[in-house]
Amino acid sequence: MGFLSGIWMFVLGVLAVPSLIIAKRPEAKDLIDKITPYQGWIGAISALWGIWEIIDSLMKIGWLGDFPIWWITYLATGIIQLCLGLLLGIGVLKTFITSPQAQEKMDQTVKKLAPYQGNLGIAAMCVGIWMIIATIILL
Repeated sequence: MGFLSGIWMFVLGVLAVPSLIIAKRPEAKDLIDKITPYQGWIGAISALWGIWEIIDSLMKIGWLGDFPIWWITYLATGIIQLCLGLLLGIGVLKTFITSPQAQEKMDQTVKKLAPYQGNLGIAAMCVGIWMIIATIILL
């Protein structure tokens, strides 16, 4: 976790709710349009990295006693990355998965997550900002 992870989370959140960002800051449209072609790959990498962060945070559950805020942030980052990664990177992920049953399961998961995309995007931006600020203050 750190500065780069915070930036990654913020970008992931922006890709999840571009209309909200453009409504508040119309000048951001050009920047969002530049990163949108990479949305699928950013999503796929986020999904895979989110799986790793969830597993790693559970292996480091001892942090909960010593550094509870960092552990909660670490787990939340993994969950948000996995969920948004699936939503944004489903097309790219499907190119690597050949099993029809696995693809169907992914489609069902995406259908369940889709109504929460906006909330997850806002959460990703908030967690990203928190990670950037906390890294600057605490290091």
